[in-house]
Amino acid sequence: MSFRTHLESVVNQVDGALACSVMGFDGIAVDTFQREEAGELDLSGAWVEYANLLTQLRHAAESLKTGAVSEVSVNSDKVLTLMRLVSPEYFLVLALRADGNYGKGRYVLRVTAPKVRAEL
Repeated sequence: MSFRTHLESVVNQVDGALACSVMGFDGIAVDTFQREEAGELDLSGAWVEYANLLTQLRHAAESLKTGAVSEVSVNSDKVLTLMRLVSPEYFLVLALRADGNYGKGRYVLRVTAPKVRAEL
C-alpha cells in the first residue's frame, strides 16, 4: 500500500477532513492527499511551522521528563489540525474544518500511524 492510499483513506473516513500528510520533522512532506475545497488554505506552509512547533514540544517533554509526545492538536477558527507521531523522524498531520469530527480524526490517525510506520 502506498502512503497516498493511507492518506486518502484517512481523509475519506473523517467527516470534515480537508487534507492529510506524512511529514518529516524537517518540514518536508513525504506525501499528501488534499481535497479541492482545501485549495484556498496554505496547509503546507502551516504544516512546516507545526513541524517546528512539534519539535519544540518533543524537546520540552523530554527535558521535563513527562514522557514522549504522541499527539498534538492546534485548533483555530477555521481549521482543526491533528498531528500524530509515526516515528522519531515522521508524523501524520490531518486538517479538518472547524466543524469536522475531531474524535474520529484522532481515532483514525491512531490506527493509521502503525500502517504508515510499516511503510517507512
